[in-house]
Amino acid sequence: MGLFDKFIKKPQEIPAKEVLAAYAEGELISIKDVNDPTFAEEILGKGVAIIPAEGEVYAPVDGTVTMLFDTLHAIALTTAMGQEVLLHIGLDTVELKGEYFRANVKVGQKVKAGDLLISFDREKIQEKGYDTVIPMLVTNREEFSGFQVEEPGSVKAGQTVMTVCK
Repeated sequence: MGLFDKFIKKPQEIPAKEVLAAYAEGELISIKDVNDPTFAEEILGKGVAIIPAEGEVYAPVDGTVTMLFDTLHAIALTTAMGQEVLLHIGLDTVELKGEYFRANVKVGQKVKAGDLLISFDREKIQEKGYDTVIPMLVTNREEFSGFQVEEPGSVKAGQTVMTVCK
């Protein structure tokens, strides 16, 4: 090691794969079972969905918040590997104009897997007639070589739900 080596910035290593964790407690379902063709036909990207048991959405992976809708029903993160991960709380919940949603992060903020991103009143949203399923999509899927999706079933926040390979 040379005298100045410790001062030279090394390029950040890009991982070859990233694990995405359950971002809510509830029931993991196939994205194809979401009652909305935009998600079910994977038009926006490859992913999974969770029917939430409670009103909290956590970061599925380390990353940076790159987008937070004004209506707080959707948030996007970008990971070290370059995944653009979109979390969409409920179907047609944009119509609620942010009512029943509270952001716990802001755009540009770095988050760790498991950090609380958004809180929402699941019961009130359901009372208004909205489906509270939460799809998670990798919107730039063409940049990745493989996706391994876990089998549907009950999940706790933090459990692996999908692995993405560069």
